[in-house]
Amino acid sequence: MEYSNILVDRQEQIGIITLNRPQAMNTFNVPFARELNAALWEMEDDPGIRVVVIDANGKHFSTGIALEEFKGKTNNEYREFIRLMDEHNHTIARMKKPVIASVKGFALANGAGLSFACDLTVAAEDAKFGTTAINVGLICLGPAAPLVRNVGRKKALELVLTGDMITAAEAQRLGLVNKVVPPDKLEEATMDLAKKLASKSPLALQAGKTGIYGMQDVPYGQALNMLSDRFAALCCTMDAEEGVKAFLEKRTPIWRGC
Repeated sequence: MEYSNILVDRQEQIGIITLNRPQAMNTFNVPFARELNAALWEMEDDPGIRVVVIDANGKHFSTGIALEEFKGKTNNEYREFIRLMDEHNHTIARMKKPVIASVKGFALANGAGLSFACDLTVAAEDAKFGTTAINVGLICLGPAAPLVRNVGRKKALELVLTGDMITAAEAQRLGLVNKVVPPDKLEEATMDLAKKLASKSPLALQAGKTGIYGMQDVPYGQALNMLSDRFAALCCTMDAEEGVKAFLEKRTPIWRGC
């Protein structure tokens, strides 16, 4: 696919998606959303990529959906439009590969939702997050889906209903951010995390992500059984055998993805 609203790159086993509408603060419109989802699936389907990073050109990660999009649509047209704007929430959850958000500046509304939907987030110290749509008479319901799973209902309601912005440090305290670093260390810290994950068994990474996502909507006992089955299946792979053998032999494992 031809990309213009995003850029795609690769550093060894790490796929990089760069949001590329800096003149519009990386706001979402139809082409942007379609390209983002296409790039995510392209990297998911690439056997040479083990980890995906989403970063951004310009000063800000993303400030949400472009406000000029909110006019002149019928109810059905808005339904299709909003589903497309929220599609990344489904896509990232369905992917087997871990996705890392690298956040600077503002991550607001749908931009915050993208960060919340990513499996891991590294943020610059001066980054700010907010589900701010209510401040213009709208509401951040798409971003609320990953938000509530990270912080719980009461805090999610507070953030969505007030539209208040929070600092990167507060986002980390709430469990929305994994690591906060100085702005000039953001790229380095993000890539260090991505390289750490890429060095692991790809099958184990996939089993970990799909297992943790899969257990969220089932009863506790059923979740335990499901996770046990996934772990048993992983134990039968060549990579699992190689990992244990390499550890006992005190050497670096060679992952084959099978």
